[in-house]
Parts: sequence; structure tokens; C-alpha cells
Amino acid sequence: MITHERKFAISPGPGPHFRPRPVTVSRRPITPATTGAQLALSISCPTRPLERLMSTLEQPPETLQKSLKQRHLTMIAIGGVIGAGLFVGSSALLHTSGPAAFVSYAITGVVIVLVMRMLGEMATTNPSTGSFAGYARKAFGGWAGFTTGWLYWFFWVVAVGAEAVIGGKLLQRWIDLPSWVMAVVLLLAMVATNLRSVRNFGEFEYWFAGIKVAAILLFLGLGAAYVFGLWPSHSADFSNLTDHGGFTPNGWTVILSGVVVAVFSMVGPEIATIAAAESAEPEKAVAKATNSVIARIGFFYIGSVLLLAIIVPWTDVKVGQSPFVDALTHMGIPGGPDIMNAVVLVAVLSCLNSGLYTSSRMLFTLAHKGDAPQSIARLDKHGVPRNSLLLATLVGFACIGLDYLSPDTVFAFLLNASGATILMVYLMIAMSQIKLRGLMTREEVAQLRLKMWLFPYLSILAAGGILAVLVSMFYVESSRSQLSLSVGALIATLIAYRLRRRINPQNPLANNISAPAPGPITKPASK
Repeated sequence: MITHERKFAISPGPGPHFRPRPVTVSRRPITPATTGAQLALSISCPTRPLERLMSTLEQPPETLQKSLKQRHLTMIAIGGVIGAGLFVGSSALLHTSGPAAFVSYAITGVVIVLVMRMLGEMATTNPSTGSFAGYARKAFGGWAGFTTGWLYWFFWVVAVGAEAVIGGKLLQRWIDLPSWVMAVVLLLAMVATNLRSVRNFGEFEYWFAGIKVAAILLFLGLGAAYVFGLWPSHSADFSNLTDHGGFTPNGWTVILSGVVVAVFSMVGPEIATIAAAESAEPEKAVAKATNSVIARIGFFYIGSVLLLAIIVPWTDVKVGQSPFVDALTHMGIPGGPDIMNAVVLVAVLSCLNSGLYTSSRMLFTLAHKGDAPQSIARLDKHGVPRNSLLLATLVGFACIGLDYLSPDTVFAFLLNASGATILMVYLMIAMSQIKLRGLMTREEVAQLRLKMWLFPYLSILAAGGILAVLVSMFYVESSRSQLSLSVGALIATLIAYRLRRRINPQNPLANNISAPAPGPITKPASK
């Protein structure tokens, strides 16, 4: 064995003040098996100040940061996505269904709770940022994960633009500026919040949701006092439930069609299972968030809509105008319009914040699975998938521009195209849980931290309920275009999957073969 070692001195720079520093250059032992190109050169040198400084610079983390606390996730699950769908959208259901509108919300609530329970069972077993897209991939193959992830991303990026547009129009009540200008400002503000860190998202969402929850609880308290005769100069009165044509003035069939409207105001509790992957105890967080959905649906949706039906004659409700404002006016509370406008604005900002977070994390996961360019999955020094967040922002800006240029055609087309996609995602969640639970052994089922009730009966009921809503959309004229365009979006994603499979046939996930998720991508390794 032959070894070589030579010592010499080099000067770091010219001038009389520089002193040579000894540097040892050594070659590893040379053997017949390690000659030629396999020789390695090692240089040992004292660390210079610049090198010490560079070594202390903060490097991008290798994984998403687990900065969310249990209080963040609980509030996200309880009130994170209560938005204009409840505060304003409930007017459409009250106007068409009358007092029976709360029954539509109750039916929808049961389906949402069952879906969340199924998702909770899977998420406590395997919490991940991709959540249900990953479960669909595991249950049915790469096509299911690809389709579910992209449909969900599409739904939320369009929602980001829509919420920004709504927020800009709400601000016009107080600020005399074009709505598109204020929509851009709101979107930029929420983007800055999400770019800072996931902890920032959690804190903003915690307080946004807290304001919404406090507003609804206050309304429930005041409304209950009003209807039970505890209000000054007002006795108990439930006559609005039966007057003006009865409890179901337009028949019972509108209750089922009303589920189509109600479901879109209740979507979003699944965000908690995505965010749980960025918490210290994801299994515990998912379990608590899942259980809190029951209270969220029962009190905030069913309870508040029931009070609205009792306080306000359904014939006085105007579509597009918040029935909460009408209720405050009937109760004699001054400043009702301004109060509710402020609450709805907070709700819009909350949904905008959640939409940016959710769409960026779903795209981040798609990139890790090879279903999107891997550069999208790079993390910045705060552990934020900056590229995926900025892409969602660009789509949001595009939606704002389309609303300005063509609000009744192109922008309306995007809204309708994304309309039923969330129901398709929920249907895939239900089918994935049924499939994966069926593959478990008795021992594995016994170890589940959170179990679906009465499996498989309630799971099948939930899947059937979602399918029934999708079918009913075809028979409801106002939602038929949404279903048709959403089916078109589904077909487009399936075609995209086939194209990706042809371009990259070696990807194991493209061939419906289970494969481990690649590690998070930060920066390309330097050569």
C-alpha cells in the first residue's frame, strides 16, 4: 500500500500583514483497487471568519415545521371555515325552503360529521400533509391520489380568488375605492401572513375563527332570549315556523334540493387533518378536531338557522342579503348592518387565509408524489413551501382579474367548475375509508385510536348521501351547470394523469404501485 502526503504553506492574500498558514494535503492510501479516478483529495485548513459566518447562516429546514398548537387546530376545526356561506348564503335556502331550511342543514351536517369521522380514523392512523389524497392513493392507486389532490387544489385556489373578490366588495361599504384594488390588498395581506411561517397562519386563523365563534355564540344567546320571551317588550313567539304557508311552504322536495346549497357552506373541517401534520402531536390533534365538528355543525349551523327561521318571517328574507342583519333589525339592535358586515369580512379573511394554506400544502404533497414539478415542494428557511403558495396566489390574482374583466362569464365559469369538486373529494374520502378499513386485520382494527361508528353501515350511508347530493344537482336547475362543469374538471384531471403516466412511465405511483414518499426538497445539492 502506498501513501502520499505533502505539507506546504499558502498565503490567503498579498501584502506584508498576511502570514502563511500550514495546509495539509493528503491522498488516501492507494491500493490496486483504488487507483485512478477514485483517488480522493482532502484538505485541512483552519476555519476563516467568513467560513464561520457562513456556517451559522440559517439553512432551509428539511421538513414542514411542527409549529401549530392544539388550540390552533381546535379553533380551525370549530370555526375556521365558517364564512359567507352561512352569514349570507343561508338567505337563499331560507327564501326557497322556508322554516324547514334548518332541516336541510341538519341532513347535510350528518353527512359532513360522518365524512369527518371516516377521515379522522385514517388520519389518526397515518397523519400527513396530503391527508386524504394519500389515503385515496393507498386505497385505489396513483390515479385516485392524483385526481383527489388536484381537484381539491382547484377548489381552494378558486375559493381564494372568490373570497378576495367578496372581501373587496364588502370593504366598499366603508372605503370608496374600486373593489378589485381592495381585493388585491386583502390577498397580499394574507399571502404575507402565510409566507412568514405556519405559526403565523395558525395565530391569524385562531383569532379570526375566535371572532366568528364569539359572534355566533352572541347571536345564539341573544336570539334564544328573544324567542323565549326574555327580551324586553317581547313574549315567547314561535309562530314564524308555521305561519306564511306552513313549515314547508314549498313542499318537502325542496328540503332535499336545499342540501345542495347547505353543503357548500359547511365544507372545510377537513383542513384540520391537513394542518395536524404540522403539529407536535398530530394523532391527538386530529382526534380532538374530528370530535369538535359535531358541536360546530350542531350549534353554529343548525342552531343559528333555526333561530333565524323563528325570528324572521321567511317571506321577508332577500336572497344575497344576510338574514342575520334582518334578525338583528327585528330584535331592535341598532347598527345591525355594520356589525354583520364586519363579521362577514372577518369570515372572508379567515377563509382566504385557510384557502392559501390548504392549497399550498396540497400542492406541496402532490409535488412529493411526482404529481407536480418537484421545484414546487422546496421549503424556505421558515419551513414554508413558498413556490406552491405563490402559485396559489397567482391563481387568486387571475380570478380577481377575471372578475373585473368578465364577472358574468369567465369568472362565473370557474366558480361553477369548482362547485361540485369538493363533493367528489368527500366521496373519495368515504370510499377510501371503506376500502382501507376492509383490508385491516382484527388486531389492527382493535388498535385504532379513532373508529368509525357502526362500520360499514354508516360509512356506506355517508357515501350514498354524497352520491345522492351529486345526482340531485343534475335535477336542480341552479346547480346543474356546476355539476356538469365539475365533471368536466374531473375528466380533465384523469386525462392529465394518463398523460403524466405516458411521460414518466417509470414513476411507481404512476403505475398504481405503492411507493414511499420522497423526502422533502429544499435546495438542489451543489456539485
